Amino acid sequence: MLDAHCHFWRLSRGDYGWLNGTGGPLAPIRRDFLPADHPGAGRVIAVQAAPSPAETGFLLDLAAAEPRIAGVVGWIDLADPGAPRAIAARAGDPLFRGIRPMLQDIPDTGWLLEAPRPEALRALADHGMRFDALVTPRHLPVLARFAARNPDLPLVIDHAAKPQPGDKADWAAGMRALAVDGRVFCKLSGLLTELSPAERADPLPALRAIADPLLDWFGPGRLIWGSDWPVLTLAGSYDEWLDLTGALLEGLAAPERHAVMGGNAARFYGVEP
Repeated sequence: MLDAHCHFWRLSRGDYGWLNGTGGPLAPIRRDFLPADHPGAGRVIAVQAAPSPAETGFLLDLAAAEPRIAGVVGWIDLADPGAPRAIAARAGDPLFRGIRPMLQDIPDTGWLLEAPRPEALRALADHGMRFDALVTPRHLPVLARFAARNPDLPLVIDHAAKPQPGDKADWAAGMRALAVDGRVFCKLSGLLTELSPAERADPLPALRAIADPLLDWFGPGRLIWGSDWPVLTLAGSYDEWLDLTGALLEGLAAPERHAVMGGNAARFYGVEP
């Protein structure tokens, strides 16, 4: 088993802007979360939670000291002229497996097509990096164009693009179009926190309405399980998400379940299974 999406942070580092403040819905996770706190038993992919090179360095330092961290998805400013050099420098660390721009927090939906420097995107592909797409449904047409422009860059959609309660027609159309590209993977993660309070009371039907189409579009060979811990804990426990995932995948054969729960992530990120 490989948890392909979790976060670690130390608040005193000071670059987690989205965690600033007091009280409110984020209060339960406004504290340090480090590898020893992770409730799972297997290995993990640590994913950036701050748009800064310093936080990526922090995660790589954690990974160097913690064998459970199989890889790190960090952050590099793709619009910066120095991005190709930064990518080459990070790629020298075998634990650095890819990058994730925080697209959901960028007001300009078209940023991905306009701001990244072509030589930076080329460097990602040349160095075997992966691209985690932190997007919402409004980004899906843009992401499809980005994928077509960068055919050598492996891409995974984080949290299945965060489908929202209610009408999912735009989400479905965008995800179905992206799934046609066999290079695009999708993370089965972050879904519990996107449900409405009413859906969380009995989450399985709402989750099935998302997971069943994803299995149809991407198949069990391109779905990747992740916990999104500790953000997950705002909506449920790690064990609850594991149990719900088991129910969502119960119709699959054992090798297919094993692929979703770890094998696909190992293959996508290029880490030992």
